[in-house]
Amino acid sequence: MGFPALKTEETYTYADYLTWSDDERWELIGGAAYNMSAAPSTRHQEAVGELFFQIRSFLKDKGKCKAFFAPFDVRLPKAVKKHDHDITDTVQPDIAVICDPEKIDDKGCLGAPDFIIEVLSPFTASKDYIKKRALYETHGVKEYWLVHPYDNLVTVFVMGDNGRYETPVFHEGKGLIEVKALPGLSIDMDAVFGE
Repeated sequence: MGFPALKTEETYTYADYLTWSDDERWELIGGAAYNMSAAPSTRHQEAVGELFFQIRSFLKDKGKCKAFFAPFDVRLPKAVKKHDHDITDTVQPDIAVICDPEKIDDKGCLGAPDFIIEVLSPFTASKDYIKKRALYETHGVKEYWLVHPYDNLVTVFVMGDNGRYETPVFHEGKGLIEVKALPGLSIDMDAVFGE
């Protein structure tokens, strides 16, 4: 899970991605294909489920923001080129919250979500921490969390006024963590980590 797949010397687009088998999950970062087909661990799924439950419960009846969980395509086009054959970055974050309804379509999300959470696994940690962090920063994701389910840690990146992520904040995964991108929401990490 998480290793480059297909022909690494070729650049793939979302149009290519749409032709691949639905039996496998893929992500595109800079046109490189990453196979995401292996099933995540039980601990990973428990963390994703609890995070999604808390976020969805908060958002219910609060307006236009919507939460989605993988598999859910987030297409990150470069500038104004929004055609499938131009998009070389398509990811499936564990959780994505989108507050602009214009970005949501039948294929998923076109443009940057407001808040993304990735729950790490040993196979995806490096990609999530380095490649996806850079990708999300470049495209303007307001807040990005990396949840370490085996270490009970959370790394939080928040977009600064300069369009770059501020210095990350590390949490031990206890108590409440405020979500800056969704004012009023604090996540109970004791529930996420089963404490």
